[in-house]
Amino acid sequence: MKTYKIHLVRCGLTEANLQGRYLGRDDVPVCDKGIEQLKYFKETFTYPPVQAVFTSPLQRCKQTAAMLFPGAPMVEIPNFTEYDFGEFEGFTAEELKGNEAFERWLGDSGDAAPPFGESNNHFKARVAIDFEKVVDGLIKTGTTESAIVTHGGVLMWILSFFGLPEAPMHDWLCESGCGYTLLVTPSLWMRTKKVEVHDTFPESIRDRQSAAEQEEQE
Repeated sequence: MKTYKIHLVRCGLTEANLQGRYLGRDDVPVCDKGIEQLKYFKETFTYPPVQAVFTSPLQRCKQTAAMLFPGAPMVEIPNFTEYDFGEFEGFTAEELKGNEAFERWLGDSGDAAPPFGESNNHFKARVAIDFEKVVDGLIKTGTTESAIVTHGGVLMWILSFFGLPEAPMHDWLCESGCGYTLLVTPSLWMRTKKVEVHDTFPESIRDRQSAAEQEEQE
């Protein structure tokens, strides 16, 4: 039976990322350091050609997709936009210490939301709905290799909810410009709505990660 590859990739770095600030709906570009990092990855590792790239509408994702998968048709998916942090947008966790709404939001796994933001439950539901639509569409059209370029929070939620092996969100954190390759087997997907997390992406980055881990141990 035919299988389908989806390369799930985190968008490039921004200044807010470097400063540890909450960044959700603000439409900021990839910063200079992020662009240099993406160029290095593209020149050093293998990013295979894909038949389609699905992205968040925000420019940092579209920039990343254009750099890593040049020439591939790009489709914007509104529900792949990052979490809406509301009034917490642009602040660091340190700056929000003592804020009652912030403490309440941190202590709640579902319904609590930042002022004028969205709840975790709403975020997870909207991402899941459109991920299912994307996978169903790939199977229907026979699109065997594609990419999703999105934000860290979206990527981690997709993997924690749909991925096998199962793991909590924080276990799926990855570098900008990197991610995981998912294998979709139609029979498994139709029965369970699960996908196999096949490998890190790009595959060749494993060698760099292994070398770094070895250096830490020495």
